[in-house]
Amino acid sequence: MNKTIIYSDKAPSPIGSYSQGIMVGNTLFISGQIAFDPATGELITNDISDETDQVMKNLWAILNAAGMDFSHVVKCSIFVKDMGYFETINTIYGKYFHENPPARETVEVSGLPKNVNVEISCIAVKE
Repeated sequence: MNKTIIYSDKAPSPIGSYSQGIMVGNTLFISGQIAFDPATGELITNDISDETDQVMKNLWAILNAAGMDFSHVVKCSIFVKDMGYFETINTIYGKYFHENPPARETVEVSGLPKNVNVEISCIAVKE
């Protein structure tokens, strides 16, 4: 198997033993992203809209490092601490997928890294 590590300095550096993204063939697997702002090193958790927007920006940076954008995404997984945030997260998330949104699940969990409210991972395919 030929796999390539994808890294962007415009996304947060991994906080554990994982890669931001792994490209296998034409498929990119992006690790779950949380709302670290790579420019400031700050974690955004005070507002779910801002938090979700930063997560999506981090995903975009990794997609971009692989020569892709959100139109290449075929699957997302959203993990949220409180399903009461669903509508807000869905609204912000939807702004990044203008047409033909990917398959997705949203799962409420009891905790996330760094005590964030939302984490999103995705899979993208480059034609």
